[in-house]
Amino acid sequence: SIAFARSFICFSREATNMGMSLSDYVVTEAGFGADLGAEKFLNIKCAVGGLKPKAIVLVATLRALRHHGGAKSEEYNHPNIDFVKKGFENLEKHIENCKKFGLNAVVAINHFYSDTDAELNFVIEKCATLGVKAVVSKGWEHGGNGTTDLAKAVVAVIESNTNNYHQLYDWSLSIENKIKIIATEIYGAQDVNFSVKAKTQLKEFDKLGVNGFPVCMAKTQKSFSEDEKKVGRPVNFTINIREFELATGAGFVVAIVGDMMRMPGLPAVPASEGMDIDNDGNITGLS
Repeated sequence: SIAFARSFICFSREATNMGMSLSDYVVTEAGFGADLGAEKFLNIKCAVGGLKPKAIVLVATLRALRHHGGAKSEEYNHPNIDFVKKGFENLEKHIENCKKFGLNAVVAINHFYSDTDAELNFVIEKCATLGVKAVVSKGWEHGGNGTTDLAKAVVAVIESNTNNYHQLYDWSLSIENKIKIIATEIYGAQDVNFSVKAKTQLKEFDKLGVNGFPVCMAKTQKSFSEDEKKVGRPVNFTINIREFELATGAGFVVAIVGDMMRMPGLPAVPASEGMDIDNDGNITGLS
């Protein structure tokens, strides 16, 4: 995730630099799907901080692959290699995206009790055909001992010096073109549509001289498209830019896709609905 303040990027950069000065390896979690978190980390933070990552780890689960293969929510925890085979196209796209940055990923398969050897072996073998190492990770069950194989695989990639990180786009491109590159190259969109409001804002940005800012996309993490119901690897879709928000202090432009809401995730019934204050100033519902 990228917070909307320059201080976040600066502090994050300094934290990473401090870690690198004190440790052999520094790991950064870039939240949500790699089409969002990793893209922003690689195109924004690494560029600002002059960082060149030596390895990238894609975290996958068979539950997620079943989901992207068409399984219903009640079927996520039930072994089904057909769903996994179909859903692998989603992971394959993420692997391809990493390569667009010059990075060959290591796939960490977070293991759950419902996972079968047949499903796990399928993913491992399919990744191998793409030139990618996939490793089963059992950290939740065995702690550090359950992630030893994963750590060794990541170190092997680092020591091979085969990764050559580079940005996906040049910041000097227009905001419109930067968005089109992200949408077509990372999401797999066919085209990008800008609303009337977004087009008007682009003209204002040109006057303000902020075309050189990178773009921070606000899009659902549940699909490569803006429609969370389009699972797997959707094709022939358009990314619709509803509007922009200029984060001048942070130094980037936020492009809001479709009906995306930028509020934090909320439960079905927010706790605030159970809070009240009476005429005497007594507050209830805080616990």
